[in-house]
Amino acid sequence: MKRRDFLRLSAGTLLASQLPLQLQSCATKKKAVAGTTLNIKKIEIPVGIKKPFSALHIADTHITKVDSRDSERKIMLAADRSRPFALGEHYLDEAIHYAKANNMLLIHTGDLIDFVSEANLDAAKLHYDAADWLVAAGNHEYSLFVGEAKEDEAYKKQSYDKVQENYPNDLTFYSQVVNGVNFVALDDVYYNFTERQHELMEAEMKRGLPVVMLIHVPIYTPKHAQHELESNGGVCAYMTGAPLEMTSKYQCDPSLPADQQWRNRSVQQFSDKPTLDFIAWLKEQPLLKGILCGHMHHFFEERFSKTAIQYTVGATYDGDAYEVLFK
Repeated sequence: MKRRDFLRLSAGTLLASQLPLQLQSCATKKKAVAGTTLNIKKIEIPVGIKKPFSALHIADTHITKVDSRDSERKIMLAADRSRPFALGEHYLDEAIHYAKANNMLLIHTGDLIDFVSEANLDAAKLHYDAADWLVAAGNHEYSLFVGEAKEDEAYKKQSYDKVQENYPNDLTFYSQVVNGVNFVALDDVYYNFTERQHELMEAEMKRGLPVVMLIHVPIYTPKHAQHELESNGGVCAYMTGAPLEMTSKYQCDPSLPADQQWRNRSVQQFSDKPTLDFIAWLKEQPLLKGILCGHMHHFFEERFSKTAIQYTVGATYDGDAYEVLFK
């Protein structure tokens, strides 16, 4: 993760995170390193179509804007959270420019914003209105104050409508056919799939078109899970549908009060039956041709099923992107 100071004015002056949206954008451009370009990794996904086409896939931009409409607490949050994500919006603009110049579909699989703020939602709408996008939600899309509360469906409801208004497609479940490929976006931001999502996906498979699934959190695959565990000292795998024998061994603090037990990764990432049932069914679907996801902030590729590889893209704030050729 790049650790760059983010949008600072001279000592003793206001943090740039307190500036109006337009001024922040200008400051970001000036701070961006001259000549900084995207780190594009090219991949191919065979889907069985006659006319190949390309898409640019990014995730985890983590825009951290605030302005005078936001609370003092939100402004302080932005000051703290913005440092590691300094170039996120710069690279987002680069991605839009690159995709437009090369006539590509744009795909974003979650965490465009780092937390819910008036300025962040304005920025989301501004960038999504600038091009044709297919998007999946990330957990930070609904984060009011990062890490301050148990994030579940009740938590999500506090901001869902406001966030959805500024995003280009339905964030719970969405399907769009592009050049004969059915792109299906699902919400798995809290490490689960629902029975309703399962029903909707079964209906999509019955259409008989090749399917590419867009999610934020990668679905459990053994090599990727092991990589994550080795990278973070065995804390957790940060994956949807990790087997129960794995999640039960995630590091936890049993001394936490009952109302704080949600902080344990074994609780956050517990794999419920609808999730495991959906994943088992999905593995058997021959029309599933690929899964595009993010969340991990690094590239990783691993076979998910006989017909589909799961591609985890690196973070936009690091300039990472997949150029995907569907053929």
